[in-house]
Amino acid sequence: TRFAELDALGVHPNLVKSITQGMGYETLSPVQSKTIVQALNGTDLVAQAKTGTGKTLAFLMPVLQRMLQEDPSLATRKARYNARSDDIRGIVLSPTRELAEQIAVEAEKLVAGTGLVVQRAVGGTQKGLMLERTRRQGCHLLVATPGRLNDLLEDPRSGIRAPNLAAIVLDEADRMLDVGFQRELQEIVDKLPDVREKPRQTLLFSATIPKDVVQLARQWVRPDNFDFIQTISQGDAPTHEKVQQHIVPCRGWGNVLPALYEVLGKEIESAQQPGGQPFKAMVFLPSLAIVDLVAETYHDGFRSAYGVPGLRIHSKLTQSQRTRAAEKFRNMKTGILFSSDVTARGMDFPNVTHVIQVGAPPDREQYIHRLGRTGRQDKTGQGWLILSQVDIPVCRSDLRGLPIVPNREIESAEAELGVDPAERLQVVNTTMDILKDVPRSALSAAYMSLFARVNRSNAEDRALELREWFVDGLGLENTPAMRKSVAQKLGLGNVRGLNI
Repeated sequence: TRFAELDALGVHPNLVKSITQGMGYETLSPVQSKTIVQALNGTDLVAQAKTGTGKTLAFLMPVLQRMLQEDPSLATRKARYNARSDDIRGIVLSPTRELAEQIAVEAEKLVAGTGLVVQRAVGGTQKGLMLERTRRQGCHLLVATPGRLNDLLEDPRSGIRAPNLAAIVLDEADRMLDVGFQRELQEIVDKLPDVREKPRQTLLFSATIPKDVVQLARQWVRPDNFDFIQTISQGDAPTHEKVQQHIVPCRGWGNVLPALYEVLGKEIESAQQPGGQPFKAMVFLPSLAIVDLVAETYHDGFRSAYGVPGLRIHSKLTQSQRTRAAEKFRNMKTGILFSSDVTARGMDFPNVTHVIQVGAPPDREQYIHRLGRTGRQDKTGQGWLILSQVDIPVCRSDLRGLPIVPNREIESAEAELGVDPAERLQVVNTTMDILKDVPRSALSAAYMSLFARVNRSNAEDRALELREWFVDGLGLENTPAMRKSVAQKLGLGNVRGLNI
């Protein structure tokens, strides 16, 4: 139950010292206590574990120990000077750059007292710079995204090789399959040393174990030496059930952004009352264009009044921009991160008090994973879901059974947009005034993105509610123009309310 006791199981004292003194950890979490001992025995694991339960340390520590066990010379710091890029001993695969970076930072803390060298290999960064650094410094543990690792392994000039691979981890395995890494994962398996010639340990962690994860596990683990570990007991309430969940139904998309800013304002004000905790929120939005639109509108219209800084993160930003935003938000006591789904899984941002989801989430699991950014490590948190009328039916089906309670206190959610501005709520006027100054190209991109997940049955309703936003709310003559060929490609050829 205590990290200090792990040396009795053969864990190298330098690793134990890094955990207990360098990182300040004393007691193992339930996930760690259930998986670490099994992994130290050399068994392959397929472990189901909730996010935010300490699973990164649960797989890193046994992997590093196995590397030291196979080559004890790596335990001393002077081993760093002999590290090579063609003798990688451990690999951790992650579905996103941000999660890979987070894992690498944790690994660097763990190896501080040893000679092990950690490197990252992720998409969106300059491959040449990564290879130059790895050739110069060497690498024992490589934390990578599947696409970039596959690219490095198939490039004979990269110098990246792992003939003595001791262990490999697949983190968020269900997520990797969601985002379409099946081909890369299979090709990676084919390029790694044959386990019959060089045995290696495989640790596969996943929040859910659907059939495709089972198929993946069969490709990676040794059938005669693996164990399945369930760290979520039947009586254990999922994290999302411990978080207060509210839904704000809106007249249409023209009401959604004012409702969001009204929720932010009220919750920030509540947090500033005596006894309140610093307000720290993640706002998940349905498209990259909407992330940019909402972040800009908040900065120009509400930031100074609310007194809480806002950041944005999505996949079209450069890797350095994403890394800076994630690190800055991680260190903030109070702030708002406007995000696409790049931060929905696995990312550990401490002390997030609110998760606000705008628009229908892609599915039930993604709703739950997003919500899992708050209420972590038994802390309290709140979840908010802000929907237009078009999105309500699909969410009613996808999220059935979850403890989501309607909130009717957000006045802007039901506000009429077509009335005289003097009769409208201030938050509605502020939102619309700021949006009028946004470049038309940005408004058009946001408009188009909101048709991405509609179907024939609700496309006309979406077109009409967006028309109310742009014409009645913003006072424009029409909605953004759409090419006839684009409308037909999206299945919107005969939909009323479009500006073809």
